[in-house]
Amino acid sequence: MASEVAQLPAEETPAVAAAEKPEEPEKPAAQPADSTAAPAAAPAVEKASAEEGEADKKDEAGKQDKQQQQQDGEEPKKEEAAAAPVAAKSEAPPAQKFNVHKTNFEKDIIYLYQFSRTPLLPSLSPYCLKVETWLRLVGLKYENVDHKMRFRSKKGQLPFIELNGEEIADSAIIIKELSSKYEKNLDSGLTAEQRNVSYATIAMLENHLIWIIFYWRAKYPDNVLKGYKVNLQHALGLRLPNSILNFFFKITFGRKWFQGTKKLKAHGIGVHSAEEIEEFGKNDLKVLSEMLDCKPFFFGDEPTTLDVVAFAVLSQLHYLSKDIAYPLRDYMTEKCPNLIGHVSRMKDKCFPDWDEICTKLDLNAHIPKPEPETKEGKEGGEQEKSNEQEGPEGDKIEKELEKDKSNEKESTEENKEKEETK
Repeated sequence: MASEVAQLPAEETPAVAAAEKPEEPEKPAAQPADSTAAPAAAPAVEKASAEEGEADKKDEAGKQDKQQQQQDGEEPKKEEAAAAPVAAKSEAPPAQKFNVHKTNFEKDIIYLYQFSRTPLLPSLSPYCLKVETWLRLVGLKYENVDHKMRFRSKKGQLPFIELNGEEIADSAIIIKELSSKYEKNLDSGLTAEQRNVSYATIAMLENHLIWIIFYWRAKYPDNVLKGYKVNLQHALGLRLPNSILNFFFKITFGRKWFQGTKKLKAHGIGVHSAEEIEEFGKNDLKVLSEMLDCKPFFFGDEPTTLDVVAFAVLSQLHYLSKDIAYPLRDYMTEKCPNLIGHVSRMKDKCFPDWDEICTKLDLNAHIPKPEPETKEGKEGGEQEKSNEQEGPEGDKIEKELEKDKSNEKESTEENKEKEETK
């Protein structure tokens, strides 16, 4: 049977051939092998073909299942791959860049950029001294940046501050922004009329009296260095001798004098004579003296913003060296003694470390410094360490001494015994 099935053509089965050729007569009975082989082989071929069909179906089903599993496995991977960057982004956000000079700043610390110290005055700029006085008066944490006068604000000014990666320039805007942020308004107790008087007086100080002082400084640059005892080597952070720096300062300041005169003329004060400008300054001082009268501060027992500005401007006159002649300073000393008292009260209230600032030229004398270790503590610690180290050695020495003593006793006893035997 197996040999008969093997002889059948592979292309078609007997059942299919019979269906395609119905008119052919049946083979005679004389050929029993062929007649028996065809009916017997047909079911086997049909079974084989059926098994092959089922196998093909199973193979196709298996392939489909594998493809489906691969697709099912790839979809979670895609989802995980898509979710991975999102998770990474959420976990590690990009660092924010700040366009400030102090990149390693601490949160809520005010970094103040101003002029360097002098031996007579914390700052030669009334605007810088104004901001620092206000910060001390309201009790905000700040730190002066020792930039050796190399930096200016985006507006080209000093002072300016940096707070939490943001720059704030102009003294009036600095005080306004910080007052709003930290609720430190020195004028909250004033009436509407007092606030108006304060505003007008501050405008007179900053837009008139300060320009009169600037006129004198621009005209006599040499007296500025001598009158405030400015150490340019320290102020600029240079190693050149002060004599050379002073020489170049006079030249550069002399060149800027022409620019300064243009600004003074544009302001209006520079078109007048020196005598007229001096008279303007005396009138401003007289008005301030009459406003203050016998009060400790302009509006009572507590200082306000007007007191801060007046102190910053009047200090530029009062603390000028007596070796330098300046009629406006002499007029304030002789005719306006209450203004001198006001400057002294503000100094004691806001700058208890004034002497330390001026002698050491320390920009951050207000920040507590770490206390150095005392010598006694170091010596005591060294003695304790030496005692600890010498303890075991001392014990060894004592034991050796005891051994020597015992050996000496034994030797003396032996000698005595020898002598007795003799």
